[in-house]
Amino acid sequence: MERGDLEIWLNHFEHHARRPFRLEPGLADALRPDEKRLIARSLAVVQLVEPSEALRARVAAERFARAREIPQLARIIELLIEEEKRHATLVREFMCDHQLPLRRAHWIDRVFRRIRGLGGLHLYLWVQLCAELIGIVFYRALEVATGCERLQRLCRLIVADELAHIGFESQLLGSMRAGRAGPGRALERAAHLTFFASAVLVVWATHRAVLRRAGHGARSFLRSCLAQYEFYLAPACLPLERSHAASSSG
Repeated sequence: MERGDLEIWLNHFEHHARRPFRLEPGLADALRPDEKRLIARSLAVVQLVEPSEALRARVAAERFARAREIPQLARIIELLIEEEKRHATLVREFMCDHQLPLRRAHWIDRVFRRIRGLGGLHLYLWVQLCAELIGIVFYRALEVATGCERLQRLCRLIVADELAHIGFESQLLGSMRAGRAGPGRALERAAHLTFFASAVLVVWATHRAVLRRAGHGARSFLRSCLAQYEFYLAPACLPLERSHAASSSG
């Protein structure tokens, strides 16, 4: 990832921070009792935010950015985290307006958070990217699971933001991985795919009511998530160190 790419991403996230999306007034906002029961458990998971995890991500990004003299990166990660918090706030407001119970973190969410906290920026970004790739498929399913126009619009807006997150994270991770030896990368990819597929199946088991309403079986959900994985993580990028050296010499 070249320095110019980082400037583009920084401009993108700063623009969104200055002009966060808002749902337009007048959207139909009714939920039937059966629809509330269908989505309550899933929404209770996605509205959670863990402040300590966000702090660890910021610290890891600052260390990585200082070591490679790319200060834009730390600011981008900070803005990305703030955007994730806005998503959670909008979902929580929707739940409160419809008197849906706000529950404590599901064990799946705790596992993802624990793994993200085990390593540095590379591991955090990779686990976060896995969650977002699965989330894209989930939010698209949630969009069609009810007839609530407000929830449908919220899902589309979150997906649009998450696609930008995935684009940035996959480009950065590709740069960080590209300098590694072939056998090491192959083993890493095998481990990643195993973890990702396992996470997809666990998410299916937890959110299958919403996913089934949208027409997904376990196999189709897995295929859809793997298609997202292959699209965003297959391309190779220049190593971050090499691109930084090239931009400095130019």
